[in-house]
Amino acid sequence: MTVQNKVLVVEDEPIIRTALRRLLERHEYSVQEAGSVKEAIENHKMDDFDIVISDLRLPGAPGTDLIKATKTPVLIMTSYSSMRSAIDSMKMGAVDYISKPFEHEEMLETVARIVEEGTSRKAVASKPTPPPEPPVYGMIGSCPQMMELFRRIRKVAMTNSTVLINGESGTGKELVARAIHKLSDRNASEMISVNCAAIPENLIESELFGHEKGAFTGATANRTGLVEAASGSTLFLDEIGELPLEAQARLLRVLQENEIRKVGSVQSKKVDVRLVVATHRDLKQLVIDGDFREDLYYRINVMTLIIPPLKERGNDILELADAILERTCKRLKSPILTFSSDATQAIASYPWPGNVRELENAIERAVVLAESDLIDAELLAIDMSLRGQLRPLGDRVAANNTMTQDDPSEELSLEDYFQRFVLEHQDQMNETQLARKLGISRKCLWERRQRFGLPRKKKQA
Repeated sequence: MTVQNKVLVVEDEPIIRTALRRLLERHEYSVQEAGSVKEAIENHKMDDFDIVISDLRLPGAPGTDLIKATKTPVLIMTSYSSMRSAIDSMKMGAVDYISKPFEHEEMLETVARIVEEGTSRKAVASKPTPPPEPPVYGMIGSCPQMMELFRRIRKVAMTNSTVLINGESGTGKELVARAIHKLSDRNASEMISVNCAAIPENLIESELFGHEKGAFTGATANRTGLVEAASGSTLFLDEIGELPLEAQARLLRVLQENEIRKVGSVQSKKVDVRLVVATHRDLKQLVIDGDFREDLYYRINVMTLIIPPLKERGNDILELADAILERTCKRLKSPILTFSSDATQAIASYPWPGNVRELENAIERAVVLAESDLIDAELLAIDMSLRGQLRPLGDRVAANNTMTQDDPSEELSLEDYFQRFVLEHQDQMNETQLARKLGISRKCLWERRQRFGLPRKKKQA
């Protein structure tokens, strides 16, 4: 059985009202009548109709008053076929207007169109509202800075533009790079990640661009570089500010010519690489200091994404802490733990100079040491003296410089010892020797340098 569309006709002249009702009923519409706006509102459930057809001039109140009284589309009829009255009706929300006397075909076509459009709108409105767009995969945050970052990530991911990610150490620059890759049309291939500071200077060109057999001592076979391996995919260069000048020149060629030349080779090879780079340093200042090529800086600074430090992310800190705690418990196969109220307060008020990485480490330590299902602030090992005010790293380094070994009353923490040792020996030792003496890897040495604000000194020319 065909469901009839319901029409309400509001017209004060009985002859016109009856003629219109009969016309519509012949074409299988269900029609109700009213002689005024007041009668229509009081005697009928206005929202139950598919269309209301009303004369503009009615006793008591104009037909346009029906527009505010119902969500149903209102078609205005006017015998005053001036353009002004029609325009005014449309401005007030009428779905359309028709002049009297009207042609039957014109009326039927107009009504059919409005009813069909209304049916389509109802179908769309009846669908469940889709959930809000989720944040970028792998990242948590709802503060304004992070929402803007997510928006920019989604936008830039659909292009092939080079992206520069800037943020303090531990803020998640690689996560941003991976999000860009996953949202791009290159996501079928694995992203290649390189930490420029973790590769020895004498090997970095070979690692990035490859080498030919016999190009240097120890080059016993041809080697494919990471840039070539990333062809068709995304190459992420973390801490690009640590890249030596010679390697910077080679990278510039990749960006300008889309080609590489292996160390020891005279042949160039085309590559298709999307470059994403990151740094915690001020590249403009490095350019001024002569440690970074100006032409490369402008090549990579096409789209800059800035990651806010954790201390500026408001309630994101607690949201992150809960997510990290749940993830850490699962990874360590520990019972699900929760933070005590004092632990929550400590997390919220601590400035987290090491950002998300420091938060992850503090929570992992607490999970390992926890003896109940509740994590207290003590287990987080937060330096409560830093709550509310973080002493600048530069001040801490300067203070360490003034410490003297002649004062036996000065008790050194492991962090103090590390900083003092590096400051005292970095002029005489290279990075490998420093790491060996400290009993750590070169990568660990680099990470601690970033944490304590001790950048590696450049060799003098």
